[in-house]
Amino acid sequence: MSYAGIQENLISSNETDIVADAQKGDLEAFNKLVLSYQDRIFNLAVRILGDSALAEDITQNTFLTAYLNMLSFRNGSFRGWLFRITTNLCYDVHRRHKRYPVVSLENDVDNEERLSPLYDFPEPSTLPEKELEKRELEQVVQQALNQLDSDQRTVVTLIDIQDFDYKEAAQILEVPIGTVKSRLARARQQLRLRLSANN
Repeated sequence: MSYAGIQENLISSNETDIVADAQKGDLEAFNKLVLSYQDRIFNLAVRILGDSALAEDITQNTFLTAYLNMLSFRNGSFRGWLFRITTNLCYDVHRRHKRYPVVSLENDVDNEERLSPLYDFPEPSTLPEKELEKRELEQVVQQALNQLDSDQRTVVTLIDIQDFDYKEAAQILEVPIGTVKSRLARARQQLRLRLSANN
């Protein structure tokens, strides 16, 4: 198990106490929460936005927002609360981009290469064949996700990638469970169509 995995297990076993300490201003306790959740927050943001640089900004802003609002967290799921902050910040980015579209001065090929990877990968020639296939599949899936609208992309990320149940996803998105189910069904259908078109 990785160091991050060990940290995550230690934190999940006494997360309530750590959150309570963080609410009292204990910076070390808050940093433990950051270490436990930063990878999942980044993964959620990068799946929703399709851009690792933006996802890094969202990850930082999520923890800044959480730190400034720790006293507003009242029991419930801390993970859900964090993911709601992340999702709302991602939606803010989508709204800003719709209102004020950014026109890149780079050519389209450069943009496509910059947006498609989920992570900074090593050179393909240095990867074992299985690992290379996995990375290529991740890129294909992310490109298919990028073609969904933001509501569908978010719900499929929460449920199919982050393993939230319908109720938790509904709480994070602040919509009825029925809305989550219908968005998820449409998202899965669109993903199947897009992924089968790539085969």
